[in-house]
Amino acid sequence: MNPKKPLDPFFWLTVVCGSVVVAFILLPLIQMMAQPSLQDLKEAIQDPAVRRSIWLSIYTSGLAAFISFTIGTPFAYLLARRDFPGKKFVESIIDLPIMIPHPIVGIAILGLAGKNHWLGHLMHQVGIYVMGTVTGIVTVLTFVALPFYVNTVKAGFEAIPVRLEHVSRSLGASPAKTFLRVTFPLASRSMLVGIIMCCARAISEFGAVVIVAYHPMIAPVLIYERFTAYGLKYSQPVAVWLILVCLVLFLLLRIVTGQRGSKTAAGKKPS
Repeated sequence: MNPKKPLDPFFWLTVVCGSVVVAFILLPLIQMMAQPSLQDLKEAIQDPAVRRSIWLSIYTSGLAAFISFTIGTPFAYLLARRDFPGKKFVESIIDLPIMIPHPIVGIAILGLAGKNHWLGHLMHQVGIYVMGTVTGIVTVLTFVALPFYVNTVKAGFEAIPVRLEHVSRSLGASPAKTFLRVTFPLASRSMLVGIIMCCARAISEFGAVVIVAYHPMIAPVLIYERFTAYGLKYSQPVAVWLILVCLVLFLLLRIVTGQRGSKTAAGKKPS
């Protein structure tokens, strides 16, 4: 019987680093969630302002994800399937919202939607207002979350063999029908993951929203206001509720994604 080979020191280095990363993420969250009492949490969720802000966060993030899905899916397909001059530059532009400081995003959107800009003037004439409106919040959330959806779905399209589309086209299907009947179903899991990431990014946004629309308040803005006005005691319960709501939403989405993947795998015949 051969003696067990001792584990390499590099393995223990990876374990230690992993433990540090997990602790760095979990400890502040555990401390924050354990701090408020059940009574504090009950009082917070009974506050109409808290319920309204959490619902507004969910609603606007969902709208941002829907917009990203609607306009981002065809664009992600274009990036995945076509090479054209300036493609790398376009992909860099898509990633810009990830790198730009978010207060700058808010200022840039206000500058474009203001009365002094022709686009803002036109929007005001047709009754579209950005500053201090739900429309402004959705605009900001879409701006910061769209790159996460496009990049995720683009990777999903790239993983689908092009030959499947060629077979569909050779059988007489149009490009649109091929996309809807072949490519879209195969990429649906990536789209669900993209929607999850898009919602997660949107619901956590603060810096740009607080400039464009301090009111009506989404949950992160309400948490900030209560922290600056009353301190940790009144801001932590709201933060805990937002974390719990997000956890439930994303857990449901993950379950749906997992079920979709299981059905796809079950539908495949062994070669």
